[in-house]
Amino acid sequence: MFSGIVTAVGRIAAAKPHGDGVRLRIETPGFDIDDVAIGDSIAVQGVCLTAVAKDSGGFEVDVSRATLEVTNGLEQGREVNLEKSLRMADRIGGHLVAGHVDAVGTVTAFDDLGASRRMVVEVPQALSRFIARKASVAVDGVSLTTNAVDGNRFEVNVIPHTLSATTFRSLRAGSRVNVEVDLLARYVDRLLQK
Repeated sequence: MFSGIVTAVGRIAAAKPHGDGVRLRIETPGFDIDDVAIGDSIAVQGVCLTAVAKDSGGFEVDVSRATLEVTNGLEQGREVNLEKSLRMADRIGGHLVAGHVDAVGTVTAFDDLGASRRMVVEVPQALSRFIARKASVAVDGVSLTTNAVDGNRFEVNVIPHTLSATTFRSLRAGSRVNVEVDLLARYVDRLLQK
């Protein structure tokens, strides 16, 4: 489990074929991994991945083909948002994020509002029922609050801190992003189906 509060931006230094997927080497300047053990979960661009190796400069994870087919932004050379998994005593500054990406969305607007940015993301129609105004959504692993929902598009405000502390600084209209809907919305939907 994660909170959607990104603590560092790393870079995928290598992506090598491994089994049916790839093994990524992620360089982590400014991301203390001393307390990360092999087998621990780390959110990488919003995707929950397991550390399989580490050293003073970074860590490695294996990504299956199934994960690669439903996510975006895990290519060599890409900057990625990083967050360690929560401990029971941690504050949850965002919302509960599983790191299980629901879909890849497309940024349709990333408007400069002066101090902040207005971001509009389009998701597959089937996912839109899980997104509500003033609810939580994770985009590339970042916890955000929706300001508006129109069909299969939602709008969020990106504050200056988030813009500077995440990979959002390189987003623009047309960018593809990993989207995870609120965990509770999925359970409520499942209960209502019964």
